[in-house]
Amino acid sequence: MRYVTYDAGAGPRVGTLDGDAVLDAGFDGDMVAFIAAGAPAGDARPVAGARLLAPLRPRSLRDFLAFEGHLENAYARLGREIPPEWYEVPAYYKGMPDTVIGPEDEVPWPAWSDFLDHELELAAVIGRGGRDIPAAEADAAIFGYTIWNDMSARDVQARELPVGMGPGKAKDWDGSNVLGPCIVTPDEIDLASARMQVRVNGERWGEDTPASMHHTFAAMIEYVSRSQTLFAGEVLGSGTAAGGSGLELDRRLRPGDVVELEIDGIGVLRNRIGRKEA
Repeated sequence: MRYVTYDAGAGPRVGTLDGDAVLDAGFDGDMVAFIAAGAPAGDARPVAGARLLAPLRPRSLRDFLAFEGHLENAYARLGREIPPEWYEVPAYYKGMPDTVIGPEDEVPWPAWSDFLDHELELAAVIGRGGRDIPAAEADAAIFGYTIWNDMSARDVQARELPVGMGPGKAKDWDGSNVLGPCIVTPDEIDLASARMQVRVNGERWGEDTPASMHHTFAAMIEYVSRSQTLFAGEVLGSGTAAGGSGLELDRRLRPGDVVELEIDGIGVLRNRIGRKEA
């Protein structure tokens, strides 16, 4: 199943995709409430003129660093080596759910940055939450998957990281996190072979597969849920796939560029980069 949040003129509604057609799911509530309710089957009806929004406003955003290839590429540009702790701990930082925008939305370029970068990520959406979830049972906690474009202000990031607090303002502005175009249930995607691809203005910049992840979503869920309850509608990001950012390639986005992130089984998340704010 492919679930979406859409607007056809009456406000956000939960729907499903039948090919490219949007069907209303017959649920009076947002996507997080829908997931928490167990994705109840309602009276589906076709919707005309539907515009896709971000599939959900997450309860929380946690972003990991699961792809060794991305770290090797990015750290080489920064003159750093991968710390040995990375191989042992699925470390993460927390993003701001209220910054989320969706497919076809313009990504704002904040006035205080000269270097914006995209980041191609696979994101798991928690369905059946819990506490102290063992890795062997973690797959059952995943409702589905979506694409996450974790935008970064690289020049600001370079100033923040030496402090040791992790990314802060470099990740935080209205529109800095893009999710979509839909949430697919686990049966719709093969994590062993799904192709993850970045295109900028139609040119392929990078390609990878979830099979390259060093830390699995099961390991992430086990780690995060230690002594802490996970709830439906929380989002865990894989971190950037190898070749999934301009930083790795020494290439920069420009205002007006169209970024397309595609993952087999999910679809294409497409956004235009806006002009720098005055």
